[in-house]
Amino acid sequence: MTKSVVLLSGGLDSSTVLAMARSKGHDVIALTFDYGQRHARELESARKVASRLGCSDHLIIRLPIGEFLSSSLTDPNTRVPEGRTHDEMAEGVPDTYVPARNIIFLSIAASIAESMGAESVFIAANAVDYSGYPDCTPEFIESFQRMLDVGTKVGRGGHGLRIEAPIIKMSKGEIVRIASQLGVPLEETWSCYKGGEKACGRCDSCILRRQGFSEVGLKDPLEYEVIE
Repeated sequence: MTKSVVLLSGGLDSSTVLAMARSKGHDVIALTFDYGQRHARELESARKVASRLGCSDHLIIRLPIGEFLSSSLTDPNTRVPEGRTHDEMAEGVPDTYVPARNIIFLSIAASIAESMGAESVFIAANAVDYSGYPDCTPEFIESFQRMLDVGTKVGRGGHGLRIEAPIIKMSKGEIVRIASQLGVPLEETWSCYKGGEKACGRCDSCILRRQGFSEVGLKDPLEYEVIE
């Protein structure tokens, strides 16, 4: 059985990618980061999803760098953008961008994967329905892959780690459909940029998630503060 590390935030996308890896027969080590995000709700979701989807292990790494990062996802005093359209999301990089987050996460994931003899690292990067993050593009994934090929022992040996980004060109609706087909516990996932008992329904992530469920005619099991 192929061993793989899957980056798991607890959100819809990463939970779906984890289920995709499991459906292909991978022995999955889920990897979650407690990096100082503004709420712990997604960490709770990650624990539940990893358990429900049968990961062989779930590593939660505390990386207390949030206070040093310029992002509304780590600074509770910075307002999270709300009510934006797709066109507005595509205009530039929003305040929710966490500087170099995927570079940091993938680097640690690759180190763990190489140490544990895993063959691949899965990441839920998406370049279609997203908020304009530069580290969620095919170009970024390709560049990181080239770096691993020359910057790791296994890479130099010709048997390098593969970065897998299976949903990078999917719409949110396609992701929701696959999640439903693979039995992702959607009620346990958390996509909202804010914490709380209910998802806000107004941040970019909530808007994209809700549109994805609407696109495929499925009901989102999460409760929202804003009801449409």
